[in-house]
Amino acid sequence: MRPIFLLKVFLCTIAFAVSAPFSRADLAAYLAKPEPAYKWSEVSRSALGDCEVRLLKLVSQEWQGITWDHDVVVIRPSGVPFTGKLFLMNNGGTAKVKDYAFGAMLATRIKAPVALLMGIPKQPLFDGKKEDALIAETFVRYLETGDASWPLLFPMTKSLVKSMDALQDCFRREWKEEVKGFIVSGASKRGWTTWLTAAADARVEAIAPMVIDTLNMQVQLPHQVKMFGKVSDSIRDYTDRGLVPVPDEEKAKRLWSWVDPFVYREKFTVPKLIVCGTNDPYWSTDALNLYWDGLPAQKWISYSPNAGHNLSASGTGGEAKGPERAINAVTAFVRHCIMGKTMPALQWQHGENADGSLFLKITADPVPAKVTLWRAESETTDFRAASWTSLEVENGGAGTEMNVPRPARGHIAYFADAAYEIDGIPFALCTQLRIAAGSASK
Repeated sequence: MRPIFLLKVFLCTIAFAVSAPFSRADLAAYLAKPEPAYKWSEVSRSALGDCEVRLLKLVSQEWQGITWDHDVVVIRPSGVPFTGKLFLMNNGGTAKVKDYAFGAMLATRIKAPVALLMGIPKQPLFDGKKEDALIAETFVRYLETGDASWPLLFPMTKSLVKSMDALQDCFRREWKEEVKGFIVSGASKRGWTTWLTAAADARVEAIAPMVIDTLNMQVQLPHQVKMFGKVSDSIRDYTDRGLVPVPDEEKAKRLWSWVDPFVYREKFTVPKLIVCGTNDPYWSTDALNLYWDGLPAQKWISYSPNAGHNLSASGTGGEAKGPERAINAVTAFVRHCIMGKTMPALQWQHGENADGSLFLKITADPVPAKVTLWRAESETTDFRAASWTSLEVENGGAGTEMNVPRPARGHIAYFADAAYEIDGIPFALCTQLRIAAGSASK
């Protein structure tokens, strides 16, 4: 890694942190702008198992002369009372058979209606660009034109806002019921949109953002360089366009202040479940530590060991193979929110013993069914290819203390989880993850 590059990252980051005008006006102004194109209609009804399924067509807005249209799938399980709360997931693409099946599974598990908003973002656009390449393109266009409506996260967020409008209208018209609040979720850039929607709309009562472990962006990038030796190749859509490191100009600093959820953190007083994979190539393994303490209370963590950006675990470390752990965590969290039940309280402390070994203490209420220690070793501080292994530890009731031996060389990463269950859904809540040097490297 060239020292001059590291210096540029550091200097640009400091400039961003010190001088960025953390204005929220342009996101708020974009969301408040009237949308004459907004409309929705029901196009089909069907059944899937014990669930009623309706497909809505939504036009959320017109952005840069482009109409944003979406599929909205509403799935209602039969025989369960409606509490006035709706689980809303945002995703890309259009509704397919697998989405109907996934939505029915979610609705059956949480015993409540589910809505799937598709088409976040509208794509492909601008010569076939999709996903992060499309977001980066719109960031560049803002920097070139100064038109504050360009950043793609603005219309993405507005799509969720307008989908909530449509869903409330639909429930009033079709079932004479009032949707009073939404639990919102989504993965990756849809997780990014989840955070921003919670900052912008009071109807959001809880969120479960997945694999968007990059809040507090002004410190994430230099930390990533420190841990990996360079910025992750997974975000090259931004580095290739000169967006990372943050350019030392006022418009660039303003842009990142608009789209970094950490800027809005005082608004995140609703319950929050942060879902991450330990081997996600996009972010440093301990990225959550750079923003966790800054978030208000009512917050929980769910790590999926040996899982990457798709949250599908390899099953090599004693964990179940596939995405089941993440799905259970989200559905259990939503079930708590739907029923107004209190999530378990989990607190922890990482530290070092007198002999140099590491410890992790947990206090939990209620007492978990079991406590598991997860650990991985790596020659460097890059744990993206590391293998995580599990060890069930003796559960000392409300409190559990674990000693964690250091490896002789390299580095160790470790965290623990506490196992719970709600209405037949098993789930695990996690501590923060710590990385420490081996005994020979201290």
